[in-house]
Amino acid sequence: MKITFDFEKPIGELQQQIEKVQQVEEKTKVDMLPTLTELRENLQQKKEEIFGNLNGWQNVQLSRHPERPYTLQYIESMSTDFIELHGDRNMGDDKAIVGGFGSLNGHTVMFIGHQKGVNTKMRQYRNFGMANPEGYRKALRLMKMAEKFNKPIITFIDTPGAYPGLEAEERGQGEAIARNLMEMSVLKVPIICVIIGEGASGGALGIGIGDRVYMLEHTWYSVISPESCSSILWRTWDNKEKAAEVLKLTSTEMYKNKLIDGVIKEPLGGAHQDPETMINTLKQVLLNDLDILKAKPADELVNERIAKFCAMGVVAYEDLPENMAIVPEETQA
Repeated sequence: MKITFDFEKPIGELQQQIEKVQQVEEKTKVDMLPTLTELRENLQQKKEEIFGNLNGWQNVQLSRHPERPYTLQYIESMSTDFIELHGDRNMGDDKAIVGGFGSLNGHTVMFIGHQKGVNTKMRQYRNFGMANPEGYRKALRLMKMAEKFNKPIITFIDTPGAYPGLEAEERGQGEAIARNLMEMSVLKVPIICVIIGEGASGGALGIGIGDRVYMLEHTWYSVISPESCSSILWRTWDNKEKAAEVLKLTSTEMYKNKLIDGVIKEPLGGAHQDPETMINTLKQVLLNDLDILKAKPADELVNERIAKFCAMGVVAYEDLPENMAIVPEETQA
């Protein structure tokens, strides 16, 4: 049974009407083309109206659609000769993060990404895309390998967050993510990061420092999920829709605030409606950027990457309210 959301009900009703008219046409052999044409035009208009005006929470819902293309689907569809590599050479192999070398139209690339799974059994196996410290250490090992052989890195981000369990903290979850942030900042090869679904907290940032950072149209990227934000601010999940608006987590808001480099448009209705088109669109964006980034010297890549992230969240003194006190520079530690 096709999965739909509440805001898609008008679309579902029109689709049902089209099916009924088609059934009548088959039974009666009466030409219903004018009626079908009108209904299909109404359906297209309704889709454009709904998906062109989604709010924050509706984008979050679409980003979690179980039929959206996932990391391995992108990798296996757009590349050839992909070889998955395993283990962090310390603890074990985290199934929530996958990675390995593959060929992308002649470019040998290191692919790394979160993997959620496509059904209940697979999601449990993949820990719902929530990586442990060994997952981030595996990712870093693969990045260092790519740097050693001078190969670009492409990461796919789709996680509700790093795994928050006690054992993950005991094994150094925070340190593993922090080290990835530091190391990715100075890797001397091109890095392209794409949020293909959920991009939550440090779990997303752990493989999210790049020369280009993109979001698919109906994805989200934030320090916290709407549900967790609602539970902290209002002590209940009931205000998750309001939290989604306050967090400004959509691709449009993120691009407006200069926290990402671009938004990649999805097929009408979401990436799950036409995975093949979505994969081809993303592939073309990646190929265009690889040609540009590979032509840059390593030092220029690193300097531009650091400058980009250092510029985020900077507030100029002239933008501050008049009554806000400014700490003198000599007193700042």
